[in-house]
Amino acid sequence: MLAQQDNPLFTEDYEEQKRWVDSVYNRMTLKEKVGQLFMVDVFSSKSKKDTDKIKQLIEEYHIGGVIFSKGGPNRQAKLTNEYQELSKTPLMIGMDAEWGLAMRLDSTQAFPWNMTLGAIQNNDLIEETGRQIARHCKRLGVHINFAPVVDINTNAKNPIIGNRSFGENKEEVTQKSLAFMKGMQKEGIMASAKHFPGHGDTDSDSHKTLPTISFDAKRIDSIELYPYRKLIEKGLSSVMVAHLNIPSLESRQGYPSSISKNVVTNLLQDSLKFKGLVFTDALNMKGASDFKSPGEIDLAAFLAGNDVLLISEDVPLASQKIISAYYSKIITEERLAHSVRKILLAKYKVGLNRYKPIEMSYLYEELNSVKNEVLNHELVENSITVIKNERATLPVKNLDLKKIAYVSLGDDSGEAFYEQLNKYTQVDWVKASQLGEMIDKLKDYNYVIVGFHKSNASPWKGYKFTDKELVWLYEIARLNTTVLSVFARPYAVLDMLTTKNFEGIVMAYQNSIIAQEKTAQLLFGAIEAKGKLPVSLGEEFPQGMGLETRALKRLTYGLPESVGMNSYRLNRIDSIVNSTLREKMTPGLQLIVARKGKVIFNKNYGYHTYNKLKKVKGSDIYDLASLTKILATLPLTIELKDKGIVSMDTRVGEMLPSFKDSNKKDITLRSMLSHYAKLRAWIPFYLKTLDSVTQKPDRKYYRNNFSEEFNIQVTNNLYLRSDMRDSLMLRIKDSELRKRLRYKYSDLPYYLLKKYIEDHYDDTLNELTQQHFYKPLGANNTSYLPIKKFNKKRIVPTENDQAFRKEIIHGYVHDQGAAMFGGIGGHAGLFANANDVVKIMQMYLNGGYYGGKQYFKSQTLEEFNTCYYCHKDVRRGVGFDKPQLGEIGPTCGCISMTSFGHSGFTGTFTWADPEEEIVYVFLSNRTFPNSANRKLISNDIRSEIQRVIYEAIDY
Repeated sequence: MLAQQDNPLFTEDYEEQKRWVDSVYNRMTLKEKVGQLFMVDVFSSKSKKDTDKIKQLIEEYHIGGVIFSKGGPNRQAKLTNEYQELSKTPLMIGMDAEWGLAMRLDSTQAFPWNMTLGAIQNNDLIEETGRQIARHCKRLGVHINFAPVVDINTNAKNPIIGNRSFGENKEEVTQKSLAFMKGMQKEGIMASAKHFPGHGDTDSDSHKTLPTISFDAKRIDSIELYPYRKLIEKGLSSVMVAHLNIPSLESRQGYPSSISKNVVTNLLQDSLKFKGLVFTDALNMKGASDFKSPGEIDLAAFLAGNDVLLISEDVPLASQKIISAYYSKIITEERLAHSVRKILLAKYKVGLNRYKPIEMSYLYEELNSVKNEVLNHELVENSITVIKNERATLPVKNLDLKKIAYVSLGDDSGEAFYEQLNKYTQVDWVKASQLGEMIDKLKDYNYVIVGFHKSNASPWKGYKFTDKELVWLYEIARLNTTVLSVFARPYAVLDMLTTKNFEGIVMAYQNSIIAQEKTAQLLFGAIEAKGKLPVSLGEEFPQGMGLETRALKRLTYGLPESVGMNSYRLNRIDSIVNSTLREKMTPGLQLIVARKGKVIFNKNYGYHTYNKLKKVKGSDIYDLASLTKILATLPLTIELKDKGIVSMDTRVGEMLPSFKDSNKKDITLRSMLSHYAKLRAWIPFYLKTLDSVTQKPDRKYYRNNFSEEFNIQVTNNLYLRSDMRDSLMLRIKDSELRKRLRYKYSDLPYYLLKKYIEDHYDDTLNELTQQHFYKPLGANNTSYLPIKKFNKKRIVPTENDQAFRKEIIHGYVHDQGAAMFGGIGGHAGLFANANDVVKIMQMYLNGGYYGGKQYFKSQTLEEFNTCYYCHKDVRRGVGFDKPQLGEIGPTCGCISMTSFGHSGFTGTFTWADPEEEIVYVFLSNRTFPNSANRKLISNDIRSEIQRVIYEAIDY
């Protein structure tokens, strides 16, 4: 044997390794030695009768290993333990796990295909992928992964490699193969480069026929062999030889490379000086099996120089053929020892000298850890490639000016893509059976996103547009600004009639749920485009092309661990919420947690009401109650301060001339929004409008139908007299101040600000918030007067109100005062879902910036997030609530003093913490059916959940 350092199968304790190999080899019979050459295939998904056949091969023919195919991890682990128990010499277990165990097994992690990885520019991520796959292999008792595929896919029509290749550039393929190999072998799993000498430039499948490689030896040497040289230099453990017809390397007509001594011995082992294990590709493939009969092909493969005969069609016959050749001196003892000793060296290297059975406990959990998902997300995020971006169409900006349609093409689902798009703004899924109908419908839109979705089940699935789809694409793109997102093999673009009509083209490579979600995030500027094309798509889009896009600081969506949170600890929220629902503290709720600009917990629980007829969905709309103060009135006020129109010292008498002669004229903006201005907590306006006898709305003030005189809508069939707005404001003006100056929470400042803001702009708070904030933010589920904008089925009811309106409040504001102002209040009246609330709070956390727009300066925002009267035991900022100064307060008491937020009477709560970069949103209707139910409040549920969030911080 050669010196230790020349062989990738040697270990650091070479002398001990050699002693073990010698001791095992010297005890073997000839039949046992020959048996080591075979690795047979097993489907753990098959019947016991089928899997038991392997036991006979182990006991009678002493096979050296098995390669597992389709099945499940638990079934495979049990079979592995059974087989190893039977085998005199520990078996080497192999798998095709190119993109993880999921290539063959259910219930396991699938990482992206090589073509997708080929778009990634950070090869450290590729190495980490190799490491993770290796850890899974090791946990499942697998010793060799037949990966990486190092074929250079220079043929777009290649039916069997394609997505399995890292690309068409030999340097890129080599560097990514090296990284993948390094990652696996660092974890003690043998890598196997395939398919030697190169299967990338074929247009046929060696599983079905014998493909021909027609290039001369010089071309093969410079392109196809390039990655092998580099990987061999860096310690590649094994190589798999393909079934190819290569006239320039083997003169015999139609003679497969896998049984060619010129290829296997002269080229691979002598010329390239490869000393690791040499595997045939599966000998039952048509590329090999059509050439020679079972047994004959095995002998030919061994004589050609292969060490391991993979998936023989007939092990007993093949064993007999090789033994006969041995006795006939066709095979020498030296030749047999050469391969068998290499196999034993490899077995020692992977730890089979100290074999231990697979531990079955927690197998599923350890093969499906959150860490794998985090890596998977990162890989996809780094792969997505923008290849066209005319006029900076991407990312989508100015949402208030966009009306966006989504059109789905292909034969697979685009549901995840559509749902994610709608987390950023309203996107309509436009469907039509005829092209003319589609064109007519799209005329109402100025921005069209086309998703081309093809099956993600395997890399061999079809990827082409149909002729009909190509025509539709062409016509759709002629209408408006159009962006095409391709969730398929990139070669699909080659068939397009033209790409000139498209403003944007994005390659997502696969149609996985993660790819769909991340692509939507890229389109809206939540993440940047980082990928580069691994293959060329005609002259317009060469290999290596990839346009960068900038992030607009919109929220992204991902996993807790990606931002230093612990998902297992976060999941304790579920038990708190389940108890909350069980104890009937609220019928249902929405809950979102974001950190560092990423939503990492987003769940909906329970039902709209206790009759459990309608489950809470993420698109459902809740009455935000007092969250209205910081989500509607306050941002408009901050904006006015930012423009210099008001200051913290602006007085009520200056804002409202009618208040110049009132007792409130000298109250400043700062003091009243800090709730330190002697104002009463609230005024129960509605009480004086009830009939003193019936306690129902008095006809003096109300009618059941709209009219000129009664035009303030309170509920569906209740209208307040039109002059009551002035009367209510007069009651506020004339209300007495509290005698002592101390902290007292009050709604009244927001009545005053509402009037001031509406007078200043000569518009309603409803219209102002939409135009100034909600539409550009993409907060399309946020609005006053929800019944006029949303389907009632999406709106969660708040209370069966028997005190005032004598009906179930559903689609109308719960707060009586806001209701008497027509549903638009400065202190209440806003409805939204949790996803919209988190956007607004993230805008605050970003210092007033979101989605490419600076709404107001961060310094101005900071003035409102300052506690000016803390020395007076007033914890409040200007509008914002702040953490408690003592033991009792609105938060868990475990957050920073720079944090801010608010709570709402209906059971809502939101909080943002600049120091930990956390936003927390809790929306419920704890008031249903009766607001007297205070169990949610008395049990401090919202704060307890906040405590769990902070306990889940890892770093």
